[in-house]
Amino acid sequence: MIATPYLLYLGHSNDNVGIKTARGLAVFRPDICVGEFRHDDCGLTLDLPRMDFAMARAAGARTLVLGIANAGGKLGADLIEDALAALESGLDIASGLHHRLNDEPRLVEAAARLGRQLHDVRKPRPDIPIGNGLPREGKRLLTVGTDCSVGKMYTTLCLARALEKRGIAADFRATGQTGILIAGSGVPLDAVVADFISGAIEQLSPPRTDGGWDLIEGQGSLFHPSFAGVSTGLLHGAQPDALVLCHDPTRPHMRGLPHYQLPALDECLEANLQVARLTNAAVQAVGIALNTSALPEAQAYELCARTEEKFGLPCTDPYRMGVEPILDRLLAATGIPSTIAQPA
Repeated sequence: MIATPYLLYLGHSNDNVGIKTARGLAVFRPDICVGEFRHDDCGLTLDLPRMDFAMARAAGARTLVLGIANAGGKLGADLIEDALAALESGLDIASGLHHRLNDEPRLVEAAARLGRQLHDVRKPRPDIPIGNGLPREGKRLLTVGTDCSVGKMYTTLCLARALEKRGIAADFRATGQTGILIAGSGVPLDAVVADFISGAIEQLSPPRTDGGWDLIEGQGSLFHPSFAGVSTGLLHGAQPDALVLCHDPTRPHMRGLPHYQLPALDECLEANLQVARLTNAAVQAVGIALNTSALPEAQAYELCARTEEKFGLPCTDPYRMGVEPILDRLLAATGIPSTIAQPA
């Protein structure tokens, strides 16, 4: 188990998308985040108290979370130096980078000497089966996207919490580093060997008979040349009854690939439905989620209204506007009452 509370590491970051792990924790688990660590050249903040490692430890922090993502998930020299300083100050380290903490000899030596823990979140369990595609009980929703980092995790978490508020059993199933740190469990899907991706999701979302929902966090995009393979295996393993398409309307091109344009929403949605039908022929689209954080409020609401009218699906910004329209469509489409009475 990763000890909480957390100090969130921003380092030298100046890429808003690159600090999505730290931001996701600050938004969805502020109760376990005591502050942020950033260097003077970092132009970003999570509006948490700025602390050095000793201050954070004195304030009760137990673990420094390397809440950043960079190309290739590398542990750079400056990051290693910061991690060593945090260990010396009495903090454990948690990281979701591909370059594992436990593969860095200096960190391993320091942690052993100081009695500290190194947690590599992107380390899949060793007993993942190969997917079999057999039908299994339960209801599942999967978020899919036009690109990477367009709001799939936010949408999934918002839907899970909204279902719970209506008295409907719901579980958020994390498939990425940020979601795993928020939920406390999950599968780091982009670290799973390709042949086992669908099996990892079958394992993550097993049969359920309580009438509740598994809300499965999507990854990548079928239209992103770098990550479409992960997205495909996820669609097959999830056997989703419902899909929600996530999109950032301000994104000029595929993240990291300026030579690739984003797909049209209708093209992307149909492609995801077609792939999902391999393991669930009855899959349905129940909504479109737009990340409008960069748009003025009036423009954001107008864009959602136009998108809803064009595609005949409820459209909202889940974090900014709520998910009720999508939730209503989901429950109506699957024949589940919109609320379930709570026991006296």
